[in-house]
Amino acid sequence: MLLVPPDTRPPTLDLPVQLGRMTGAEVRVPPAAALPEFFTPGDTGALAAWLRAGAADADVLVVCLETLCLGGMIPARRVSDPLAGALSRLAILAELKAVNPALRIYAFGVIVRVAHDNDPHEEKAYYGEWGRELRAYSTAFDRHARHGEAERAALDAARAAVPADILADWVGTRERNRALHLAALDLLSGGVLSNLCLTLDDTTPYGLAAFDRRLLEARADELGVWDRLDVYPGADEVPCALLARALRPEEVPVWVRFSGLGGAGAELLYEDRPAGELVRAHLRAAGCRLADSVQEAAFVLAVNTPGTRQAHRQPDFAAVDTPHRHLPAFVDALRTDLRAGRAVSVADIAYPNGAEARLWTLMGGLPLADLAGFSAWNTAGNTLGSAVAFGKLAPLVTDRAAQAEALLARIADDVLYQGEVRSLVRERLGSPSPFDLGEQRAEAEAALRELLPPRVQAVWERHFAGRGLALALGEPHLAWPRLFTGVVPLTVTAAEPSSGA
Repeated sequence: MLLVPPDTRPPTLDLPVQLGRMTGAEVRVPPAAALPEFFTPGDTGALAAWLRAGAADADVLVVCLETLCLGGMIPARRVSDPLAGALSRLAILAELKAVNPALRIYAFGVIVRVAHDNDPHEEKAYYGEWGRELRAYSTAFDRHARHGEAERAALDAARAAVPADILADWVGTRERNRALHLAALDLLSGGVLSNLCLTLDDTTPYGLAAFDRRLLEARADELGVWDRLDVYPGADEVPCALLARALRPEEVPVWVRFSGLGGAGAELLYEDRPAGELVRAHLRAAGCRLADSVQEAAFVLAVNTPGTRQAHRQPDFAAVDTPHRHLPAFVDALRTDLRAGRAVSVADIAYPNGAEARLWTLMGGLPLADLAGFSAWNTAGNTLGSAVAFGKLAPLVTDRAAQAEALLARIADDVLYQGEVRSLVRERLGSPSPFDLGEQRAEAEAALRELLPPRVQAVWERHFAGRGLALALGEPHLAWPRLFTGVVPLTVTAAEPSSGA
């Protein structure tokens, strides 16, 4: 398999490679110099050369359209490359298919988000100053597009609040990327692509992302490609979902357990639909469907939903940890599933950006190394897609050490770093900017080296040791100059047999 990821963070690059390795698949990735580094674009020419060199003997290509055509998922929101240049880079996919007709190409693109934060690094620099006004315009534009002249005054006011040149540039970037996705739909219709995912990152019910989605869906209607297309909220998890679809092409039934009986109706912060519909979308993207019974299911997807709505800070007793769910009963059911020999993959979406402390405490009594998968790392969509991929690939595991490595890596990141250590480091540094640590990066990474390894080692000793596996821990560091994404290098191998008498 060849993988062109959206960027180089562990969940987008390392996790797909780990998932492939645990099934015996070889996942090749481009050289680091060709890939994007934070907001610095990758080398699209080097990527094209790498693809031409490797595609002739490959079975599958999983490719991020933004990386291939615009240098990366984040650079695609920042660079000023003309549409013609992006489309010329897209043309290599048809070229590769012509050279190797048996190559299955699974592509994905990310509909440009309307960022919730005024981040001057992940967006164009002016977003740091005009983000609030651009978000207001986004909402007003979509409301007018849907509801007509009753929304005209609000749209005019929102447009007047943004400098004309900034608005034109921002909207033009969106239009270029949407045209790229429309061209990808044509490749899907023409048989160049085996499957296409167009996902919405940090979306909301109203906004320009929703407007773009409707235009793309209308084109999909015209082309009749819905049997090979998914349009839904997600982004960083798609390499894992498409890898799972490619390695296990058949549709499999999945039993979904929510932590509350009404969990399917829980509201989410970064998605435009309730939890149950989001789960269905992610199952379909990975080639799965809802099972009619747990006995029929290929695996159990255990989803920890908020009581009524996600919240940023935990514990939150108003919307998350409420009587609308019962965590002890949820964990009891997981224990029963594991004792019955079922594959169980856990998706913790109660809070974005890290596991729920109370759930993790309760799960401490489970044999965690027996889980097929675990994810809690980011938006509900990113978490769900990762967990679904773990579950779908569970029957294909041939390398126990690689599976344990992938599972422990997610626990180390999602629970121990995102859920615990990150806030401790932030407090120690005096609550630095979430966008750029500046000169405090070295101090932050020193704190990571102090706080993370003992926690990872403790989880290993309690849940993974004694299974014929050995753990080697590297030095934790940050993927980018901000606390948002940590890197916890670890390697799990089959233990050398002891040389006893």
